[in-house]
Amino acid sequence: MNFTNLLIDVADGVALVTINRPAALNALNIDVLNDLTAAFSSLQENAAVACVILTGSGTKAFVAGADIAAMQPLNAVEAAHFARLGHALMSLIESCPKPVIAAVNGFALGGGCELAMACDMRIAAENARFGQPEVNLGVIPGFGGTLRLSRLIGKGRAKELIFTGDMVSAQEAFRIGLANKVVAAEDLLAEAQSMAAKIAAKGPVAVRFAKEAIDSGLEMDLDRAGRFEADLFGLCFATEDQKEGMQAFLDKRQAKFTGR
Repeated sequence: MNFTNLLIDVADGVALVTINRPAALNALNIDVLNDLTAAFSSLQENAAVACVILTGSGTKAFVAGADIAAMQPLNAVEAAHFARLGHALMSLIESCPKPVIAAVNGFALGGGCELAMACDMRIAAENARFGQPEVNLGVIPGFGGTLRLSRLIGKGRAKELIFTGDMVSAQEAFRIGLANKVVAAEDLLAEAQSMAAKIAAKGPVAVRFAKEAIDSGLEMDLDRAGRFEADLFGLCFATEDQKEGMQAFLDKRQAKFTGR
């Protein structure tokens, strides 16, 4: 896969997707949104990929936000269309059957914070900064920030960050549940690769079903979510991976999963 604004490397079941606009601090414009949409559409169908890492090029920014120069002249209809493109991408990443890890290597602001939140987990470098500063520009988050931030850190904290436009440090993001862990900048990709490799070694069908149970279950009442989980649990027993995983446990050996 060749993209103007992305670098993609696949090895040992892990795809590393790097947004590559360092001169613009990896800001999101329509071209980047389209590239990411095409990339994730392809990666979710790629049997060689079990986990995806998403990061930004350079040392300053994961994604510093949406491209303000590109947004400034938009009218209301054009702006709504741009927001819908962003929402579609975030939903695509969030619903990807392979786990997606955001390796946040610097600023994750506005659309960058929204992109990170669409991923399953966020590992932050010590120099990372998170925020939804759109009110400073006279607008609101447009790629799902009002939705996902409140679900991750609670309504009160989400309102504080969105209403004030304040940035938070990596350590504060970890404290409030926005980041899963914080590591030294030089260890960021190694930590993300280690987590991705651990996930890639598990049963792919089980991981996919677990993600589906968590994400869908959060939108259901407990009774319905419990039935949904039980159904997916049962479906696991129709897979070769379940037979292999349990037999390997009984044999005291490493399981060899095939994703079937």
